[in-house]
Amino acid sequence: MKKKECKCKKPAETGVSRRQFLSAAGAGTLGVAAAGTLVGGETAIAEPVADIIQPTELVPVTLHINEREHKLLVEPRWSLLYVLREKLGMTAAKPGCERGECGSCTVLMGSQTRYSCMTLALEATHTEITTLEGLLDGEELGAVQEAFVECDGYQCGYCTPGQVMAVEGLLRANPEPSIDEIRLGVSGNLCRCGAYPNIFKAAERAGEIKRTGGES
Repeated sequence: MKKKECKCKKPAETGVSRRQFLSAAGAGTLGVAAAGTLVGGETAIAEPVADIIQPTELVPVTLHINEREHKLLVEPRWSLLYVLREKLGMTAAKPGCERGECGSCTVLMGSQTRYSCMTLALEATHTEITTLEGLLDGEELGAVQEAFVECDGYQCGYCTPGQVMAVEGLLRANPEPSIDEIRLGVSGNLCRCGAYPNIFKAAERAGEIKRTGGES
C-alpha cells in the first residue's frame, strides 16, 4: 500500500524552528509584562494590592465578658468567636463548622445560649457574655464542668466546651430538667464521638450539684 504524503509543511520549511518560536514568544511576553503596554498605546501601571483593597474601618466596642469589661477596636464583620479567640485570647469556644450547625462555639449572652460563630461582636455589646472560662471559680471547676468530669461526658473533648455551655444555659432556665428536656437542651450541639448518654448523665448530675451544693 502506497503511503500518503503529508501536505502540511514541516517546521523547518517555515523558516522558524520550534526553539526559535518559543524563545521569541517568551521574550515577547516578558516584554509586554515589563512595559505594561495596552492596545492603543496606553500603559498599565501596576498598583500595590494594599492600595486597591482598603482594610475595613475599625470601630470601638465594649464587651462585657465573664464580669469584666473589654474595650477594643473591631471590624464590623468580625464574629464574636473570632474576637474571643484571636483578640482576647479566650480559646475555650471552639471553631467547628463556623456556620451555626455544630455548637462547639456556644456561649451565653445573658441567659440565652448563642453560637458565637454566627454572632457579630458588635451584636454583643449590650449584654453580659459568659464563656467556659467564666464558669471557673478561681481554679475550681463549675458545677457543670465537675459533672462532665465525674460522668465522663466526653471523648475527644472538642465539643465539650459547647456542650458544657449548653447545659449551663439549660440549668439556669430550668434547674431540674427531665431527660427529654435535657435532650432538647443540648440538641443544638453535635458530638461526633457519640458520647450522648454520658452527656445526658452529666447534665442530670450537674443539676444535682447545683441544687445540693455537691452533696449526693
